[in-house]
Amino acid sequence: RYTEFKLVTREVCKLPSFFSSALFRRIDVECYGIVTRDAFLKYWAESSMLTMDMATQVFEILKQPNRRYLTKVCPSMHTICETYLPNFGCAQADFKPVLEELLATHPGLEFLQGTPEFQEKYAETVIYRIFYYINRSGNGRLTLRELKRSNLIFVMQQVDEEEEINKILRYFSYEHFYVIYCKFWELDTDHDYLLDRENLIRYGNHCLTYRIVDRIFSQVPKKFSSNVEGKMSYEDFVYFILAEEDKSSEPSLEYWFKCIDLDGNGVLTSSELQYFYEEQLHRMSCMSQEPVLFEDILCQIVDMISPEREGYITLHDLKRSKLSGNIFNILFNLNKFMAFESRDPFLIHQEREDPTLTEWDRFAHREYVRLSMEEDSEAASNGNVESWEESLEAPF
Repeated sequence: RYTEFKLVTREVCKLPSFFSSALFRRIDVECYGIVTRDAFLKYWAESSMLTMDMATQVFEILKQPNRRYLTKVCPSMHTICETYLPNFGCAQADFKPVLEELLATHPGLEFLQGTPEFQEKYAETVIYRIFYYINRSGNGRLTLRELKRSNLIFVMQQVDEEEEINKILRYFSYEHFYVIYCKFWELDTDHDYLLDRENLIRYGNHCLTYRIVDRIFSQVPKKFSSNVEGKMSYEDFVYFILAEEDKSSEPSLEYWFKCIDLDGNGVLTSSELQYFYEEQLHRMSCMSQEPVLFEDILCQIVDMISPEREGYITLHDLKRSKLSGNIFNILFNLNKFMAFESRDPFLIHQEREDPTLTEWDRFAHREYVRLSMEEDSEAASNGNVESWEESLEAPF
C-alpha cells in the first residue's frame, strides 16, 4: 500500500522519501491503491532504472509520458489519481506530487498542514525558484541536461535528511518563501494576485526608477504568465525579486541585461546606460543629494567591468566581473547605488565572515527578521496572535 511504500522509495530505490507518491503512481497507473512486488520489479526493470543515475531516475519519474522535459504547469489535462494528491488535484505541474508529499511529511513544514492555501503558495514558490535558477533557456521546459547541471538532486537529498527546512537555503527554505510572499502581499493592495506598474514602483520603498519598471512591464526580460494586460502574476514577481535582490547570479545578470539593452542587439552602449542613469540623476537632485555626473559614472563602470571591446559591454563581460551587479544598481536602484557608494564596513565584514551566503540569502534573512519583529509587535499590541487559518490577510 501507499503508506508502506516510502521505505521502498528510500531504502531500495535510494531516492528521497518524498518521491514515494510520484513513484507509486508511476507504477499504480490504474489507481488501485496497491503496488505488488512484481509490479514494482517490472516497472524498475522495464524503465531501465538500474542503469540510470539519480538525476535521470528523478527526471523519468516526474515527467509526463512522451515528453522530454519537466514543466511548471501541466501542458495537458493528464489526470493524476487524487488518492495520492488530494490537495492539488489533477492537471498540475510535474513537481507538484513531490511538493505535496514534502508538505505532508516533512517535520519542518508540519505547522502548515492546517493551511492548504499557504501550502499551495509554498509549493508554487519552490517550483518557480527551481525554474528560475535551473531552466536557463527560460522556456518553462526543464531538460534532463539542465537538471544534471544543477544542484537540485543534491539539495533534495539534504531536504530529506534535515529536519529544519530553513537550513536548506536553496529552493526549499520556508523563511525565503515567507519573505517573497509577504513582499508580494504588501504590494498587491487589492489582493487579486496581480501587480500593475504602480504597485511595483512601490517595491523597496520606491527604490526603482520608472524607466526600469516600464521595461519589466514591456516583458523584455520575461514574458508575463498572467495573461492579463499590464499585470504581473505572482510567478512573475518571484522571478523579479530573485533577480533584484541578488544581481550577482547569472539569471539576474541575464534578466537585467535584457532590460538595459534597448535595441536588443546584445551589447550595451553608453547611450543606453545614460538613458537609464538620467532618471537616477534627476532623483538625486530632487533629494538634494550631490549628483554624480554620467561621465564619471561611465568611467567607473568601465573600470569595474573592463569590457573586451571599447565602447561596448556584452553579457559575457558582465559575467566575467564580480562587480557587475553594482552596475545595474547604479543605473536604476538609487538606494543600493547610495549604499554601494558609502560602502558599509559592517556589511563588508559580514560578507567576508560567510562567503558561502549569496546576496539573496542575506536579504531574505534580514527581511525575515524584520517581518517577524513586525508580526510580534502587532500581536503584542492586539493582545493576541492571529491564526493563518482565519484569513489570507494574516501572513504578517
